[in-house]
Amino acid sequence: MAQNIDPYYSQQSDNSKQNNEGRNVASESHAVTKRLHKELMTLMISTDKSVSAFPEGENLFRWIGTITGPSDTVYESQKYKLSLQFPHSYPYTAPTVKFITPCFHPNIDSSGNICLDILKEKWSALYDVRTILLSIQSLLGEPNIDSPLNALAAELWTRQAEYKRHVLETYNQL
Repeated sequence: MAQNIDPYYSQQSDNSKQNNEGRNVASESHAVTKRLHKELMTLMISTDKSVSAFPEGENLFRWIGTITGPSDTVYESQKYKLSLQFPHSYPYTAPTVKFITPCFHPNIDSSGNICLDILKEKWSALYDVRTILLSIQSLLGEPNIDSPLNALAAELWTRQAEYKRHVLETYNQL
């Protein structure tokens, strides 16, 4: 049986759906941009200079972060650069964070990938760039050697003098 459907109205309806989807993406992107601007301002006025991050060029979705090694650890005098890439679904999806500076650590592989639960299954929209950087900074001094990305670093962790030698060798490869 034939249906009475106005092809003009049907096509218009499809176009309005596409326009609404485009508006939703644009408004979501605006919300992410607004959130990232707010986080940037928070970092800029922060008195804690052990972590920092800024957009890479004009792209607000790609940042370069910096952390200093935590006090009283083998990383104490070192400064590390990280890349942060924010998805358009941020803060509901975690950013991709990687070390740019080589880092010898049980939970960081040779490509700079980081094994940290808050960047994966324990992510929360409540976290921000500062929280991420502070968590990574904390991870440097308190690795999870039961879940290593770098087996050699996990094995050496209990022998701190030897471990420190590897850390310095890796860091000095710059």
